[in-house]
Amino acid sequence: MVIPAATNGFPVTSIGEEAFVESLLTSVTIPNSVTSIGDGAFTVCASLTSATIGTGVTNIGEGAFAGCTSLTSVTIGNGVTSIGIQAFYNCRSLTSVTIPNSVTSIGEGAFFECTNLTSVTIGTGVTNIGDNAFAYCISLTSATIPDSVTSIGDQAFRGCSSLTNVTIPNSVTSIGEVAFLECTSLKSAYFQGNAPPDNGNAFSGDPATVYYLSGTTGWGPTFGSVPTALWNPQANTLSFASGHFGFNLTGPTNAVIVVEACTNLSHAVWLPVATNTFSGSGTSAFSDFQSGAHPTRFYRVRSP
Repeated sequence: MVIPAATNGFPVTSIGEEAFVESLLTSVTIPNSVTSIGDGAFTVCASLTSATIGTGVTNIGEGAFAGCTSLTSVTIGNGVTSIGIQAFYNCRSLTSVTIPNSVTSIGEGAFFECTNLTSVTIGTGVTNIGDNAFAYCISLTSATIPDSVTSIGDQAFRGCSSLTNVTIPNSVTSIGEVAFLECTSLKSAYFQGNAPPDNGNAFSGDPATVYYLSGTTGWGPTFGSVPTALWNPQANTLSFASGHFGFNLTGPTNAVIVVEACTNLSHAVWLPVATNTFSGSGTSAFSDFQSGAHPTRFYRVRSP
């Protein structure tokens, strides 16, 4: 279905509550004239595979696409400012989602049990990730949290059992109860700022280490029930062997580090060239097998 921008001479500006509930739609395109999608508008449209939301839409209502179990593709227009409670609950065929910069809040359970969701990019306008927003997204391996976010809700990423690492920007001042509980593959949580208030259970039961930067404050030996460590990787002992440039790295024991390279600092395009893991003694060796192809090469290191 392509919803018209106007019908019988009248503009189409909204989609009402439960307008297409349990219908047999397979795809829907919502025009830019529409400003709101009502609660439950497409709930349990089990055959719906794709949805394109126009740039005029500012609000996706509560449960708007909940139970659309065949939905594999959704394009959220850059006019949307809020994603409602359980808006995409149990959209278990959805594999990736990009939340535009216009969105300021992600509602409770917005993507709860999207079990095939592997990656999510959260726009730079989001300030709040709601309770259970991505809970039990069991295939989620990566989530980019921008430095606009100030609070991560209770159980926001609970049960994301494939999530291996997460970076918490320095803007975050609140992490909810058991926000990352049952993230059984989570090894590393990288904090870029001072320690937020510690509720004692944000990472409860996870095999994770919380890494913090030198010069930040409020850190103790544990945070959220897991151990903490200073993130202080350094490069040293430069080498050149078999035509390859390299160096040794020292840093936190068993931590993962990404080495990036570029060829021009004036117009830097940093590309990852290696992902290394520090040994039990906190060392790792890096060699750039591409270095011989470049007369000049610059390096930097970051967390995964």
